[in-house]
Amino acid sequence: MNTTGSIPADAFSLRSQYGRRAIGLSVAAAVGGFLFGFDSSVINGAVDSISQDFALNDVITGFVVAVALLGCAAGAVIAGNLSDRWGRLRVMFLGAVLFFASSLGAGLAFAVWDLALWRVIGGLGIGIASVVAPAYIAEVAPRQIRGGLASLQQLAITLGIFTALLSDALLANTAGGADSVLWLGLEAWRWMFIVGVVPAAVYGILSFTVPESPRYLIAKGRMDEAREIFARLVPPADLDHTIRDLQTTIETDRKNAGVSIRGPVLGLQRIVWVGVILSVFQQFVGINVIFYYSTSLWQSVGFDESNSFTISVLTSVTNVLVTLVAIFLVDRIGRKPILLTGSVLMTLSLALMALSFVFATTDAEGEVSLGAPWGPLALVAANVFVVGFGASWGPLVWVLLGEIFPSRIRGKALGVAAGAQWIANFLVTISFPAMSAWSLPLTYGMYAVFAALSFVYVAWRVPETKGMDIEQTETLFTRKAATPVT
Repeated sequence: MNTTGSIPADAFSLRSQYGRRAIGLSVAAAVGGFLFGFDSSVINGAVDSISQDFALNDVITGFVVAVALLGCAAGAVIAGNLSDRWGRLRVMFLGAVLFFASSLGAGLAFAVWDLALWRVIGGLGIGIASVVAPAYIAEVAPRQIRGGLASLQQLAITLGIFTALLSDALLANTAGGADSVLWLGLEAWRWMFIVGVVPAAVYGILSFTVPESPRYLIAKGRMDEAREIFARLVPPADLDHTIRDLQTTIETDRKNAGVSIRGPVLGLQRIVWVGVILSVFQQFVGINVIFYYSTSLWQSVGFDESNSFTISVLTSVTNVLVTLVAIFLVDRIGRKPILLTGSVLMTLSLALMALSFVFATTDAEGEVSLGAPWGPLALVAANVFVVGFGASWGPLVWVLLGEIFPSRIRGKALGVAAGAQWIANFLVTISFPAMSAWSLPLTYGMYAVFAALSFVYVAWRVPETKGMDIEQTETLFTRKAATPVT
């Protein structure tokens, strides 16, 4: 990018007028991440009541919690093609409508199959939003602050998790328990789902208020509209240069319209596998076990339902705060050092959780309990794990997914990587109830192994992409793949 002439030295800082405008657009797009986080954790406070009311065993309970993730995977896969055809904003609105309907349907569910169906519908909406949001942010964000803006997706996810857990706690405490009737003859756990209509409506409204992606507009020949939007995001001296570069990229993409993500490495291009593996590691460390089942987990450590809700909320606050740290550091320190540090913290904390549950006891009814000092140690370890994840793998995987793929395959590759993330999330979520009933130490030990492997993979295969133009990052991975490890 041209940085001479009349372009101010701080034109692309977060405090500049251009940076503030890019932040505004990125925040609006990242509301999709808020829905993602909200949907991920709203079932936390309802899972025990659902299991009791519908008389579910561990396997079916895990399926009901996890089934939304299958919808998320499907939504992620189709989102790229839909957004290229319809535009980013229409697809955002579709995601909002699906989640709005799901929130009402799940809250009014009359049977377990009914609840599962509505959660799949909501998952479709969340999967769509999970792809469109990082793609939109990457297309409007200047490269100098792209890492911080892309991290807003994860910040929004953590805020969604916090809001879901807080609303769960407030509703359960107001009713006197998640299974107690609250309003209109409906139990509190049902209202936990219904309140999701509020963020869904906000997301839908925002889809009518933010401008379309300039890249999409140029691709559709709507040059004047794209210029008007870019005029708010880059200095006048750099406007023509930015548009010409994007036009060149789009023309190249058209010439490569038939380019596939297929390649020589197990059927996919090597760069696509990098995104898939990062996505899988992000989930296989077991982070969503904390946000889906933490209320039940803290009850096993010895806290009552009310205190368990409170601890879950505090854990989500920690997640938000450390994500802010990641946003501050990602464009200063870089992606790779933060990922490696996070892998170390996650490995150590998960190993301590595994060790703690070796000393757990199980009563005649199958309830797990963990006495001192191992109960407090497990609680501390779980929160250290959240710190390690929230400050590294949580936000930075989304950053990398938004910037490592070349534009000619970005939509398709993002869809595949996000789909892999949802499938990995599904596998972890559906397996946890049965695995934890079998052996909690081995379950957390397995997550610790994946955390350790994530360190090895990043050290071996993932180069630094800080400060690079989005169309140049692929070359780093190509060189990395072609260079023998010494």
